[in-house]
Amino acid sequence: MRTFIAVFLIAYSVQGHSQSDYEQEIIEWQTKLNEEFSNPEESPLSKKEIKKFKTLDFFEIDQKYKIEADFEPTPFEKPITIPTTTDQLPVYVQYGIAHFELDGQKVSLPIYQNLQLRETDQYKDYLFAPFTDETNGFSTYGGGRYLDLKIPETQDKIVLDFNKAYNPYCAYSAAYSCPIPPRENDLALKIEAGVKAWEK
Repeated sequence: MRTFIAVFLIAYSVQGHSQSDYEQEIIEWQTKLNEEFSNPEESPLSKKEIKKFKTLDFFEIDQKYKIEADFEPTPFEKPITIPTTTDQLPVYVQYGIAHFELDGQKVSLPIYQNLQLRETDQYKDYLFAPFTDETNGFSTYGGGRYLDLKIPETQDKIVLDFNKAYNPYCAYSAAYSCPIPPRENDLALKIEAGVKAWEK
């Protein structure tokens, strides 16, 4: 009996430590994002808004939204233009599709690579997952949100962390051109994680 209790307590302690480490990772990500919004050289906010800015509004951190999804590479897709909030038409190619289950629903999320960025050393492994979900226009920005990803080390899995979902700059200012999530990236469920809607 004592052995069982000891093993249980050790397991509980390890699990609790892991959860704390994960929460700290997301808090650090949120802090960095807030620092960018406070910096006049990086922020999409107006000078007046920066002076009043304290923090973005985030959902509670929930580890269920960090998902190791099955990854289906799509190497033969042709380049496409993705409409934006302006007349700009950046060129992307669908790099693959993430398949996962969330809240009892099977989900497929196309993931893209910007053809211009992949020619640069800094962003050659950068992937982009714009999405909309059923929180848009309510607790989150109506135009959808984004996830930044990297080309996975293994070609059969990819980690999607919706606790790091963020708003396009268009959520803060009409001066920016932002890709509009394709219809295929509309998720028929609520993603209550990441950055919430901006209220001036």
